[in-house]
Amino acid sequence: MPSNLANFLRIGHRGSSAECPENTVVSFRRALEQGAQMIECDLQLTADEHVVVIHDWTVDRTTDGSGTVGELALEQLRELDAGSWKDARFAGEGIPTLDETLDSVLPSGRLNLELKCRGSDEDARRLAFSSVAAVAQRDAFDRVIFSSFDVACLEALRDVSPDARLAVLWVFAPFDEAFALAEGLGAEALHPRAEAVGAALIDEAREQGLAVNVWTVNEPAAILDQVRAGVDGVISDHPGRLLEARARLLGVEG
Repeated sequence: MPSNLANFLRIGHRGSSAECPENTVVSFRRALEQGAQMIECDLQLTADEHVVVIHDWTVDRTTDGSGTVGELALEQLRELDAGSWKDARFAGEGIPTLDETLDSVLPSGRLNLELKCRGSDEDARRLAFSSVAAVAQRDAFDRVIFSSFDVACLEALRDVSPDARLAVLWVFAPFDEAFALAEGLGAEALHPRAEAVGAALIDEAREQGLAVNVWTVNEPAAILDQVRAGVDGVISDHPGRLLEARARLLGVEG
């Protein structure tokens, strides 16, 4: 068992999404307050090619509006309330741009930017180019990792920047294809679904020099199980529980 278990990377899934409206600045700030070291969030392009932070292809679930993100202009998205669906106290919280997210999080935390590509390879390239440019403008490659389930997005990221740090998102075992993709892209991490992770995957990742950051783990016992199994980081809707797990590991196993 590793001796530095308590040093696992604590990642807030869409911020502190159990408590706050997901993928909003208030959620990101709350996650950092709760001890998250990194924020995971989702990137898409608007109709006028601005990068915004939202998970779903449509705005219907997480705002008071309706429609497809890629068919709405930034100014239309700015008119939407992305907070009230969670709780009235979040009324008026908006869909943030990538620029706003970087400026909110990077002074004190790190970011895992998940690119959500839809459509052609050219669409993937535009999203990758704009996302990388925003990070490069802030000279922040050391504090940002880019991830995606979409191979075209990952390939576009590598094409537009040799400096971009990449993570391969993956769902189901076996992971042979994921490892091959990571090697071909020069990725530094694998982000698998927690339920699919076993000792063989962790051992193979170690051999290939890949970090393993699992998603999405919310129950305290499950968080501890994943860390004890040897994962490098845990993505959770409850960042505070990650900090509690660290305290327990320090107290009991430190």
